[in-house]
Amino acid sequence: MKELDAEALCRQLAEQIRPHVTPATALVGIYTGGLWLAERLHAELGIAQPLGAIDVSFYRDDYGSKGLHARPQRTEIPFDVGGAHVILVDDVLYTGRTTRAALNELFDFGRPGAVELAVLVDRGGRELPIAARYCAQSLTESLPRAQNLELQRDEDGHFTLKLTQAEPAAR
Repeated sequence: MKELDAEALCRQLAEQIRPHVTPATALVGIYTGGLWLAERLHAELGIAQPLGAIDVSFYRDDYGSKGLHARPQRTEIPFDVGGAHVILVDDVLYTGRTTRAALNELFDFGRPGAVELAVLVDRGGRELPIAARYCAQSLTESLPRAQNLELQRDEDGHFTLKLTQAEPAAR
């Protein structure tokens, strides 16, 4: 896989979303990388609605086998979800299970008028029928399951994308 420029992809994603932003548009970032990306997009796009953050730890379909994430975060949706145009933001789209969990949790806060998905990278390997409306980069070849593509942020807020080895699945 060629090296991906996360900063350039972030700018590209912002330009894809910009024409569709209205005063009713709200962003909700999925912890952790998706929230970092949503924070950047929220500021760059001048979104009027407050930024939301969602932690899908308790909504994952593998919760029973994997247990609770080491550091669960607080979900905060500081706007009325009912009838809202919500853009869920995540860093990397893979199986679709995180997005499904985020949708389930989002609907616990109300019934949005529309929900769209924005991702920095679609790495392929979908297990559920989930697709991003806004995507800066789709990989032409799926990454092996043994590899993760992770968004990282340094202390200056600069984004990079790194390939890492996936943790072995618990048996």
